[in-house]
Amino acid sequence: MYSRILVPIDGSVASARGLDEAMDLAGHLQARMQLVHVVEPWIMVTVEAMPATVHQVAEDIRKIGGALLQECKDKVTNAGIEVDVELIETLGDSAGECIVKKAREMDADLIVCGTHGRRGFRRLLMGSDAEYIVRRAPVPVLLVRNQDPS
Repeated sequence: MYSRILVPIDGSVASARGLDEAMDLAGHLQARMQLVHVVEPWIMVTVEAMPATVHQVAEDIRKIGGALLQECKDKVTNAGIEVDVELIETLGDSAGECIVKKAREMDADLIVCGTHGRRGFRRLLMGSDAEYIVRRAPVPVLLVRNQDPS
């Protein structure tokens, strides 16, 4: 049914729940997982920052993303599931846009992602990559909501 499952991760509790659900599915279906982490390192830097500082901040963001991917890859591999990882660096595209593009590129069968379940003003203020993915994904999307009431 599903043989290629795309799983965006961002280090949040909601993302971890999505990863766990995807692992459960992949294990039962003998599917391969593709983990992606999206970074936009240049958005975190102010105009006044020194060039060396700009480079260091961007490199630190990449390292943190790479470490997160490696940690999640190890978890998936230890569960006996085949997995690939990719750090996607973007300049201007949202994480949701990058994930939808990746789903098309890899011919994914399913996207599994955690969601914070924000509603109302908080969702309008902060945006929702999960909503973007659901509306534009070329494949089915399984949203795994963070059950934390906070």
